[in-house]
Amino acid sequence: MNPLGLPTPLSDELVQLLSDRMALLGHPTRIRVLDELRGGERKVQSIADALTTTQQNVSGHLRLLRGAGVVSRRPAGREVFYAVADETVFGVWERLIAGLQRQQGA
Repeated sequence: MNPLGLPTPLSDELVQLLSDRMALLGHPTRIRVLDELRGGERKVQSIADALTTTQQNVSGHLRLLRGAGVVSRRPAGREVFYAVADETVFGVWERLIAGLQRQQGA
Protein backbone atom coordinates (compact mmCIF):
# COMPACT_ATOMS: atom_id res chain seq x y z
CA MET A 1 0.00 0.00 0.00
CA ASN A 2 1.11 3.52 -0.74
CA PRO A 3 0.41 6.65 1.34
CA LEU A 4 -3.05 7.06 -0.27
CA GLY A 5 -4.03 3.55 0.79
CA LEU A 6 -4.26 2.29 -2.77
CA PRO A 7 -3.05 -1.19 -3.66
CA THR A 8 0.15 -1.24 -5.68
CA PRO A 9 0.04 -2.20 -8.44
CA LEU A 10 -3.62 -1.62 -9.30
CA SER A 11 -5.36 -4.78 -10.47
CA ASP A 12 -6.64 -4.96 -14.04
CA GLU A 13 -10.21 -5.01 -12.69
CA LEU A 14 -9.65 -1.89 -10.61
CA VAL A 15 -7.97 -0.10 -13.54
CA GLN A 16 -11.02 -0.83 -15.69
CA LEU A 17 -13.44 0.33 -12.99
CA LEU A 18 -11.49 3.57 -12.53
CA SER A 19 -11.31 4.12 -16.26
CA ASP A 20 -15.06 3.61 -16.65
CA ARG A 21 -15.88 5.95 -13.77
CA MET A 22 -13.49 8.65 -14.98
CA ALA A 23 -14.93 8.45 -18.50
CA LEU A 24 -18.46 8.76 -17.09
CA LEU A 25 -17.57 11.74 -14.93
CA GLY A 26 -15.34 13.41 -17.50
CA HIS A 27 -18.10 14.61 -19.82
CA PRO A 28 -18.66 18.40 -19.57
CA THR A 29 -22.45 18.15 -19.48
CA ARG A 30 -22.38 15.52 -16.74
CA ILE A 31 -20.02 17.73 -14.71
CA ARG A 32 -22.49 20.61 -15.09
CA VAL A 33 -25.45 18.37 -14.19
CA LEU A 34 -23.68 17.24 -11.01
CA ASP A 35 -22.76 20.82 -10.24
CA GLU A 36 -26.46 21.74 -10.44
CA LEU A 37 -27.28 18.87 -8.08
CA ARG A 38 -24.76 20.02 -5.46
CA GLY A 39 -27.43 22.32 -4.04
CA GLY A 40 -29.91 19.49 -3.56
CA GLU A 41 -32.39 17.51 -5.57
CA ARG A 42 -33.77 18.94 -8.79
CA LYS A 43 -36.21 18.11 -11.56
CA VAL A 44 -34.88 17.40 -15.05
CA GLN A 45 -36.45 20.51 -16.58
CA SER A 46 -34.93 22.70 -13.86
CA ILE A 47 -31.48 21.35 -14.67
CA ALA A 48 -32.08 21.70 -18.41
CA ASP A 49 -33.15 25.32 -17.96
CA ALA A 50 -30.06 26.11 -15.87
CA LEU A 51 -27.78 24.53 -18.49
CA THR A 52 -29.72 25.99 -21.42
CA THR A 53 -30.11 22.58 -23.01
CA THR A 54 -32.97 20.18 -23.65
CA GLN A 55 -34.76 17.99 -21.18
CA GLN A 56 -33.91 15.00 -23.39
CA ASN A 57 -30.20 15.81 -23.24
CA VAL A 58 -30.22 16.10 -19.44
CA SER A 59 -32.34 12.94 -19.10
CA GLY A 60 -29.79 10.96 -21.10
CA HIS A 61 -26.93 12.10 -18.90
CA LEU A 62 -28.93 11.47 -15.73
CA ARG A 63 -29.73 7.96 -16.97
CA LEU A 64 -26.01 7.20 -17.29
CA LEU A 65 -25.19 8.74 -13.91
CA ARG A 66 -28.03 6.85 -12.25
CA GLY A 67 -26.96 3.58 -13.87
CA ALA A 68 -23.54 4.04 -12.31
CA GLY A 69 -25.00 4.84 -8.89
CA VAL A 70 -23.81 8.45 -8.92
CA VAL A 71 -27.30 9.97 -8.78
CA SER A 72 -30.61 8.77 -7.37
CA ARG A 73 -34.15 9.25 -8.63
CA ARG A 74 -37.18 10.02 -6.45
CA PRO A 75 -40.64 9.99 -7.99
CA ALA A 76 -43.15 12.34 -6.36
CA GLY A 77 -46.53 12.00 -8.03
CA ARG A 78 -46.10 13.06 -11.64
CA GLU A 79 -42.71 14.64 -10.97
CA VAL A 80 -39.29 13.05 -10.61
CA PHE A 81 -36.45 14.51 -8.59
CA TYR A 82 -32.77 13.66 -8.97
CA ALA A 83 -30.07 13.98 -6.32
CA VAL A 84 -26.43 13.06 -5.87
CA ALA A 85 -26.19 9.55 -4.42
CA ASP A 86 -22.39 9.28 -4.32
CA GLU A 87 -20.87 12.44 -2.91
CA THR A 88 -17.34 11.07 -3.26
CA VAL A 89 -17.52 12.69 -6.70
CA PHE A 90 -17.11 16.07 -5.04
CA GLY A 91 -14.08 14.88 -3.08
CA VAL A 92 -12.49 13.91 -6.39
CA TRP A 93 -13.33 17.34 -7.80
CA GLU A 94 -11.82 19.02 -4.75
CA ARG A 95 -8.53 17.16 -5.13
CA LEU A 96 -8.35 17.72 -8.88
CA ILE A 97 -9.18 21.43 -8.60
CA ALA A 98 -6.60 21.88 -5.84
CA GLY A 99 -3.97 20.22 -8.04
CA LEU A 100 -4.92 22.40 -11.00
CA GLN A 101 -4.72 25.53 -8.86
CA ARG A 102 -1.27 24.51 -7.58
CA GLN A 103 -0.09 23.98 -11.16
CA GLN A 104 -1.42 27.37 -12.25
CA GLY A 105 0.34 29.03 -9.32
CA ALA A 106 3.67 27.38 -10.15
